[in-house]
Amino acid sequence: MSQKIAEQPVAGGRLLRLIHGDLTKEHVAAIVNAANQHLAHGGGLAAAIIRAGGNDIQSESDVWVRDHGLVTHSQPAITGAGRLPCRFVIHAVGPVWGSGNEDAKLASAISGALHLASERGLSSLALPAISTGIFHFPKARAAGVIIEAIIDFLNKNPNTSLREIRITIIDQPTIAAFCSEFARRWPESIIIE
Repeated sequence: MSQKIAEQPVAGGRLLRLIHGDLTKEHVAAIVNAANQHLAHGGGLAAAIIRAGGNDIQSESDVWVRDHGLVTHSQPAITGAGRLPCRFVIHAVGPVWGSGNEDAKLASAISGALHLASERGLSSLALPAISTGIFHFPKARAAGVIIEAIIDFLNKNPNTSLREIRITIIDQPTIAAFCSEFARRWPESIIIE
């Protein structure tokens, strides 16, 4: 069961929410997958998305890579969502910690996912703490980069179709890092501590 931890109105009345829950159960227009550049969904969140949504997502991902080449940090891929309760999965590639210029790469991955959702006219999006799992990006640092990238996107794109952006996280250590970042920026945003 999902639990709303924090909620903050941002840029033009849009809502930024921090959710403790399972990304694969989010009822939004699209979810963001923390993918690798080959869209080989064999581990971590990507594998969970395939388990929940079905192999059609992997098949569409294979076709996408064949037609477009490897996915980059700034240019995510998009597929259908199979059996998931959303319509699309946006596959964003975050940086592996230690690869260099990680903050900029992570911000680019977030911005790219938001741009793609907006280009498709989507009103809601849920994304994970990209790169904080098997790519080992420090959780507290990622929280600051991800939230700043979302705010920056909304400020620079006042006409975006996105009305609600959720950061949906399943594990307690990561949710705690994001809760701390929300509390630092907007102390009044915290609903549940």
